[in-house]
Amino acid sequence: MIMLVLGVAALVVLMSALGMFSRAQVATLKQLGVWVVAIGGLLLAVLLLFTGRGATAIGALVMLGPLVWSWLGVSRPGPGTAGQRPSPRAGPMTRAEAYEVLGLKPGATEADIRAAHRRLMQAAHPDHGGSDWLTSRVNLARDVLLS
Repeated sequence: MIMLVLGVAALVVLMSALGMFSRAQVATLKQLGVWVVAIGGLLLAVLLLFTGRGATAIGALVMLGPLVWSWLGVSRPGPGTAGQRPSPRAGPMTRAEAYEVLGLKPGATEADIRAAHRRLMQAAHPDHGGSDWLTSRVNLARDVLLS
């Protein structure tokens, strides 16, 4: 009977953990992964020390310590910046900035603007390995210059 209760309790805990995992943000999951690796590495080092392999443990900590430390520093986003790319500048895009994004010189024709937009979208589109942010910048530059 006790095994049945423990099994049901374990199932409830697992299901709630999976539910929380499915609703978590990517940054939170990355941070969780970093902590799991860091704590697992420390536990492995302690295990190696207790089994008489202290030199191996110290070597592993020396090699992997800076990597884990840098992950911990990178995985802490500032307040209000989770999942956001920093904007190069605030406010609407200027015409000069739009020309720069599309790689054109001021005074380019509508056909030049559309051709540059098409060429950049082929490379910058998320379906072809680009990013949503870059795609939105290219689209905004086209809209600024054609308006």
